[in-house]
Amino acid sequence: MKTYKIAAIPADGIGPEVIDAGTRVLSALADHLGGMSFDVTTFDWGSDYYKTHGTMMPEDGLEQLKPFDAIYFGAVGAPDVPDHITLWGLRLPICQGFDQYANVRPTRIMPGVKAPLRDVGVGDLDWVIVRENSEGEYSGNGGRTHKGLPEEVATEVSIFTRVGVTRIMRFAFSLAQSRPRKLLTVVTKSNAQRYGMVMWDEIAAEVALEFPDVTWDKMLVDAMTVRMTLNPQSLDTIVATNLHADILSDLAGALAGSLGVAPTANIDPERRFPSMFEPIHGSAFDITGKGIANPVATFWTAAQMLEHIGEHAAAEHLMNAVDRVCEAGILTPDVGGTATTKDVTNAVIEAVKGRNALT
Repeated sequence: MKTYKIAAIPADGIGPEVIDAGTRVLSALADHLGGMSFDVTTFDWGSDYYKTHGTMMPEDGLEQLKPFDAIYFGAVGAPDVPDHITLWGLRLPICQGFDQYANVRPTRIMPGVKAPLRDVGVGDLDWVIVRENSEGEYSGNGGRTHKGLPEEVATEVSIFTRVGVTRIMRFAFSLAQSRPRKLLTVVTKSNAQRYGMVMWDEIAAEVALEFPDVTWDKMLVDAMTVRMTLNPQSLDTIVATNLHADILSDLAGALAGSLGVAPTANIDPERRFPSMFEPIHGSAFDITGKGIANPVATFWTAAQMLEHIGEHAAAEHLMNAVDRVCEAGILTPDVGGTATTKDVTNAVIEAVKGRNALT
């Protein structure tokens, strides 16, 4: 039996609720399928840890995480801690410290979920957004001078390197190549941002020569929002910068019905370090403790984790179970249902075991 070491970081808001649901489902999956088990270690890092220790995680946090096969992350952010402290204190140090440069965000309309787009249903919206995850607009370069004075200056410097852009382009083209439609859309803003974004366009054209079977096109990010809304069937795999893909993936989640069903994988494709898997939805303090957080994104995230560690059949089995539960109408309020987090989790566990989700 293969045992996988998983580092769970539930962190803030609804994070502990959905990570608990996710680990319960993983345990049920392992029990039902056999041949694997999950050794989950939970780390209490996050905003509460910060309030006690002055840091979001220990100084040797990355060293503690290195031995694990994967990281299962809940959400970060709290109303009484500034967002730049929570993000730069926990999630980004893990992503950048482990060079998880490929952020992969699949989106599709789940069975039973009513999407807001007119005449668009299951099968009409099936995308994967690849977000450059290590540099660009979130590289952390810049600063503030004359702070608090009338002449204060703040700079936010976007860093684009040929190495960074080339490797994310190659990852995106390869992913597009593996999908049935073999279609990639490269998103930039090269009409206004004439240095970094023009380099993105140029490198895309260079890398495209390595993938002659992939059809690709380019979109400006503002025009892309229109295309996603009015012609979703024209898209498949999408690649964009750290900032642009961050925004577009939230739009994608909303167009599919809810951020509560949207997963994320932060991947080190070279497998030098553990990769991290998290739902998109954030800490959602407005519903924390109410028992209605949607765990579907966390289950889908677990399926991405299973794919990454090589358990492809288990990942497919899990997503089939999630689809059956959604199709049966066992949905949380964010997607129009009345079920609780526990209801959905229990139904998925029953479906994993091959039982009727409605009983």
